[in-house]
Amino acid sequence: MTDFVSLPFYDLLHENGHVPGIREKLPPLLAGVRRSILEIGAGTGLITTSLADWTPAEIFALEPSAGMRGVLLSRLSARPELLKRVTVFPCDALSVDLDEPVEAMVMINVMYALEPDYRKRLWPVLAAQLEPGGLLVFTWRDGGPPAPRPLQELDSRQVGRHTYTVLSEILESDEEACKARYLYRITEDDKVISEEEIVGHAYRPVWETIEGELVRAGFVQTDAPEGLLAWRLA
Repeated sequence: MTDFVSLPFYDLLHENGHVPGIREKLPPLLAGVRRSILEIGAGTGLITTSLADWTPAEIFALEPSAGMRGVLLSRLSARPELLKRVTVFPCDALSVDLDEPVEAMVMINVMYALEPDYRKRLWPVLAAQLEPGGLLVFTWRDGGPPAPRPLQELDSRQVGRHTYTVLSEILESDEEACKARYLYRITEDDKVISEEEIVGHAYRPVWETIEGELVRAGFVQTDAPEGLLAWRLA
């Protein structure tokens, strides 16, 4: 699995990126969920706490990264009323084994990190942990991987006297994957305070691939807002 996000930048970039849109689009899909939600790739808990605000459900938050889990647990500790409702699992989705199937599963900004073989094995595992008729929701961008392009700035945030900037370039691209290079740079005026480079592969399968894998795993598509896909277990 791939993770391109430098931990110190995580909340800064995501709160300024996809998270506000998810907080707007996801709640209506979860309106009927009352008992349990499995969140795959909980990260630092930006969506985890929102799930707890939107529903009365017990939440199982999967996050294999120790650094991400540390921030997630700190976020939960600031919300004492959630400490008995949210269970944090230090494993990946292929290893999850819950006591009983959940009503819903949420996977936000995770698809890009799933290698094709891993992804194909994942859907049946999730189906086994979801109750019949249960909901699977994940973020989605069609069109395959982006074409190669030079380094460019993606986002920038000011924190006191420092500017946190992320830049990326696409080095290679094929039918489903791209090789990308990210730079996470902290500057004060024109002085570089620190810079971290992350290089790896990201995955964006085309619609026909995703549809075939999910149908074979027993899922049926249902309506969802743009940017999300929603499926129910048959």
